[in-house]
Amino acid sequence: MVEEGNIEASNKAVEEDNGPKGLYYCFWGPIYWFRMLAMETHWSFVFAVVSTYGISQGLGGALARVGTEYYMKDVQKVQPSESQVYTGITSIPWIVKPIWGLLTDVIPIRGYRRRPYFILSGLLGLVSMLIISLHGKLHLVFALMALTAGSAGVAIADVTVDACVAQNSNKIPSLAADMQSLCSLMSAIGALIGFSISGVFVHLIGPKGVFGLLSIPAALVFSVGIVLLEPHDANFAYKEVSKKFLDVGKAMWRTLKCTEVWRPCLYMYLSFALSLNINEGLFYWYTDSKEGPLFSQETIGYIFSFGAVGALLGAILYQNILKDHPFRDLLFWIQLFYGLAGMLDLILVLRINLKFGIPDSVFVVIGEAVTQMIGRLKWTPLLVLSAKLCPSGIEGTFFALLMSIDNFGLLSSSWGGGLLLHTLNVTRTKFGNLWLAILIRNIFRLSPLGVLFLIPRGDPNSSILPTEMLGSEDETVAEESNNIELVSLVNSVDGR
Repeated sequence: MVEEGNIEASNKAVEEDNGPKGLYYCFWGPIYWFRMLAMETHWSFVFAVVSTYGISQGLGGALARVGTEYYMKDVQKVQPSESQVYTGITSIPWIVKPIWGLLTDVIPIRGYRRRPYFILSGLLGLVSMLIISLHGKLHLVFALMALTAGSAGVAIADVTVDACVAQNSNKIPSLAADMQSLCSLMSAIGALIGFSISGVFVHLIGPKGVFGLLSIPAALVFSVGIVLLEPHDANFAYKEVSKKFLDVGKAMWRTLKCTEVWRPCLYMYLSFALSLNINEGLFYWYTDSKEGPLFSQETIGYIFSFGAVGALLGAILYQNILKDHPFRDLLFWIQLFYGLAGMLDLILVLRINLKFGIPDSVFVVIGEAVTQMIGRLKWTPLLVLSAKLCPSGIEGTFFALLMSIDNFGLLSSSWGGGLLLHTLNVTRTKFGNLWLAILIRNIFRLSPLGVLFLIPRGDPNSSILPTEMLGSEDETVAEESNNIELVSLVNSVDGR
């Protein structure tokens, strides 16, 4: 046994020696990293993350954000505070993610647990985007319904990938940060491409045309459901569904009562909810205010693309430098800088940057990049922490529950920001109190520092849950959903 251990250690050392070194690491490093993740977790996992996070959420999410901003402002012609509230409404499907997780974990359709839900999510996105794009004058209520349905499609597809991440994080704790970094990197790269072209497309084909383009990522998600190869359960006992729901509910409640779980959950909600979102007010000021910079559609897209660059830098910075730092220490500095970064918006609105000879476009690009970088640095360790809080057997459902807590915090932030804009009378034409809204938001951003004691201080590479929750106690709930493989269409046909 000792000799075998020495042989394995020497083989590892040889592999490390053969790894990329020096300047070549800039090119070969990411390739080796992708290869390592594919070998350790299976190539299908990496492919699923790239497809869902990179194309559907990253690229599609960037186009949807810019398209929705201009759709609400120019087509529906709503006030900034109203747009802020409507944005929160479209995010509701992300709050009920545990429902999608329960369905995919507990209820197979025609013997499959994953393929039908990918197909459903693709259809929701495809139909809803085409309705908004092709309808001449869609009423605001029906537009909100279509936007919410499209958001639900993305959320349902996201649940499956989240389940894979949570399962692999428990199986290989040492790679938990790497897997979350992969998700962040794919999302950031997709967003960078999407934001770079969003303004141009809004200018050329309008916001409704952009929604037509969003049917393409939805169609891709639909195709993933077709090529997905998974075990077929022809003898599933549907009569036991209610019992399985009850078992999952009990397991989730038992986990939530654990001190190691509810304390971080409370912090995650407060950290997002207290960071008031007033982005719609700033967007209207960017584009409509005579005292503002009056940015064009292309400029808005380019500004957001630099924000995506900042998010990408944040993911790289976390992966290479910060991933081994204790959660509490890391979040303290990130939250502090997050509050200070908000002062850049105040400097811009008060036009102080012009007094120092800094053009609006340059200053906004810097502010967006810095804010998005810090936002990514805040989000990624919370994702790693969430993955480590998932008990064995209900990883997908519980991870979805944790994400719904985060999204409920974002919804609270959006509605709180809308209420703040409404209270201060920030409208399409009145921006006199926007500076005060920014100042109040910045103060609220610092308030989560007072509840940092809720976050564990331990090693981020070690398990957080008690040992008994990492066992096989609840594995029977989702025993057939552990191994998910994505294969090419040719192999899928040959297998039949």
